[in-house]
Amino acid sequence: MKPDIRMAVADDAALVLDFIVKLAEYEKLGHEVEATVEQIGAQLFGENPRAFCEIAELDGKPVGFALWFYTFSTFQGRHGIWLEDLFVDPEVRGKGIGKALLAHLARRCIDEGLGRFEWWVLDWNTPAIEFYKAQGALMQDEWTVCRVSGADLVALAGKS
Repeated sequence: MKPDIRMAVADDAALVLDFIVKLAEYEKLGHEVEATVEQIGAQLFGENPRAFCEIAELDGKPVGFALWFYTFSTFQGRHGIWLEDLFVDPEVRGKGIGKALLAHLARRCIDEGLGRFEWWVLDWNTPAIEFYKAQGALMQDEWTVCRVSGADLVALAGKS
């Protein structure tokens, strides 16, 4: 059975947070989730959303999600899509749901003339790496992620 993919709506805020928590637990990062239903609602469905979400359903039941936002490549001179999170409920994995979510966003890239579709994958997550490679993804091993947050972000902001 082929999944239905739809854009998330404001009433999905709790569902989106539930998927985020499930993904974080799978990635052994559950302790890092600080988001609330109110924050998800405001950021994804407020007046000026900067992040978006697709919901995958089987027989009308939500079984996965893809949360994404637009990026910009100075080298290409075009926008792209960054896939922040992709999660499919374990009991329905292997049914083409993750592939359908990726294909849906790839079609958006093509339809909108976007130049890239990118995301991260944890280096220990071999099943996801193999899945992404099977979809045509190239691993960008030459890049190192940099992150500044919390007190370090505040300190950096105060430097001139």
